[in-house]
Amino acid sequence: MALRALLSLALLAAAACAGVVTSTPQMAGPDIPIRLEARRTPLGVGGAMLAPGVRYAGGLTLRGTYLHGLSDLKVDGDRAWIVSDFGDLVRFALRFDSNGRLASADQATRRALSDPNGAVLAPKDRADAEGLAILPDGQVIVSFEGEHRIWSYGRDALERPQAIASPQVDRPLNEGFEGLAQAPGGWLVLAEGGGGWLCQPQRCAAFGDLTPSEGYRFTAVDRNPAGEGWYVVERFYQPPFDMRTRVRALSADGRLSSPLIELRPPASVDNFEGIAAVRSTGGVRLYLLSDDNANSLQKTLLLAFDVEPVS
Repeated sequence: MALRALLSLALLAAAACAGVVTSTPQMAGPDIPIRLEARRTPLGVGGAMLAPGVRYAGGLTLRGTYLHGLSDLKVDGDRAWIVSDFGDLVRFALRFDSNGRLASADQATRRALSDPNGAVLAPKDRADAEGLAILPDGQVIVSFEGEHRIWSYGRDALERPQAIASPQVDRPLNEGFEGLAQAPGGWLVLAEGGGGWLCQPQRCAAFGDLTPSEGYRFTAVDRNPAGEGWYVVERFYQPPFDMRTRVRALSADGRLSSPLIELRPPASVDNFEGIAAVRSTGGVRLYLLSDDNANSLQKTLLLAFDVEPVS
């Protein structure tokens, strides 16, 4: 009995010591090269409706260890910038064929996003990056859900983050600030279930009466580089049999257009959560990126569409 009591005390003491031991947070480091496979992907026969003046400009299926859960996309020059559900910043170069169509991608790198102390973001409810924007001064801003906030990582994402203005509204755990884009004097924020805000460094103000319809949800937004307004991605997602996406223009006064792009099976479609809009010789090129939810039954797709200017 005495021996048993001594052993019990020893175990309790060990447990108490274990309770006060703390681990050193892992510090975020530089970009590291990662494997990227890019396979050309057709749009498919049927299931795609493109408005007049919109045409498919090539697509890729992306594969690699860090190419899962990709949540938003912006393109700077020929380089894609991407954030993920797992708190990663992924970048790679886009490659084009002789006709300017998206043909491949390479030179991929990955870096873990940090917190203000320089440590890798953890756990997932703090690391779940959903929106990305690159402002005219090169400042990279990221929106997160779970713990809803918007952080600036400074010019070229080289600094430790600082909190910046974000909408002061209550959001459900998994319905945060999905859309993030440049806006005059600041940034535009869209919430997944509805709501838009124009933010400046000091504050955010409600913008328009933005509510998705027909079961769709807002998942991404980018500014129109050839004029005013933005392009918005809406997603209808009921796996495993029904995944649809549509893209609409959002005017500077808060009105959504009829769909420019609609995708549904059997077209190449998945859980699209990212968009990038860049100026092209013929108007605007849109890139759509899907989040595969780290599910082997889904795909990470990167599709390109050219949109002619409206005369």
